[in-house]
Amino acid sequence: MQKLSHSQQIKTQLLLDNLFRWVTRFFAFLVLALLVGILISLLIGALPSIQAFGFKFLVTSDWDPVNEQFGALVPIFGTLATSFIALLIGVPVSFGIALFLTELCPTWLKRPLGIAVELLAGIPSIIYGMWGLFVFAPIFADHVQPLLTDTLGNIPLLGVLFQGAPMGIGIFTAGLILAIMIIPFIASVMRDVFEVVPVMLKESAYGLGSTTWEVVRYVVLPYTKTGVVGGIMLGLGRALGETMAVTFVIGNSTRFAAGLFEPGNSIASSLANEFAEANGELYLSSLIQLGLILFFITFVVLACSKLLLLRLKKQEGRPS
Repeated sequence: MQKLSHSQQIKTQLLLDNLFRWVTRFFAFLVLALLVGILISLLIGALPSIQAFGFKFLVTSDWDPVNEQFGALVPIFGTLATSFIALLIGVPVSFGIALFLTELCPTWLKRPLGIAVELLAGIPSIIYGMWGLFVFAPIFADHVQPLLTDTLGNIPLLGVLFQGAPMGIGIFTAGLILAIMIIPFIASVMRDVFEVVPVMLKESAYGLGSTTWEVVRYVVLPYTKTGVVGGIMLGLGRALGETMAVTFVIGNSTRFAAGLFEPGNSIASSLANEFAEANGELYLSSLIQLGLILFFITFVVLACSKLLLLRLKKQEGRPS
């Protein structure tokens, strides 16, 4: 009886193990099926626009619903420009916050600051947009934008980007608001991955006479590079797809912006502003194609981050 009972237990365990394996496999393939389904639905919806405009849709700045002439150059440029500005500002600030919280912050101050950073991540995007439009934009127009125009505007070639009427809204303002929005996400991830570094490694480096920056550069960052890149990609993903906050402060102009202080548009804000009012198959199809382009941009960004991680992994152990 004991042998039979033991045999039955083994069979039950094998059955449950196989069931668990197939359930988890089903969930994994379900995510892949949803991804493929979204891609196929976007392709079907964008097919009329693809057939009508072809590759010209990507390089044309026209957006005329009356004459049914559409081009995605302005939203694509606005999306990439605002996301680049957000990362350019947000990543160093987030790194400084995470470094301070894990290496330099007094023990009694770590928890309050950490909670404050996490609370910033929970603020709805529309609140950031309203604050940016009614509070930040007037201050930026009256004080910051004229200063940037007088200083950076005189630099050859680069100065063209910092010229324009001080309206307070535009691509640069949208990038700044996005930077404020993604800082809590990136900083929280960086702080969490910095905290998993074994204390023995850092103490050994300090014992050899390393400074705090040397410990961070040669011990903490190599140990946590995957998490750091993942946090940056998380922030970039939110910046690329952010809708309401950008809609409030980017200006929503269909004209190509020659400078960062001029009003522009993004893919997400275009969809938010026009999708409900799209009349006609070609108009709706063009908006869906904008969504398809945003899907493709996100995929390319994630693929590039994966390639970067693989390249960093290959360099492990090599002399610097």
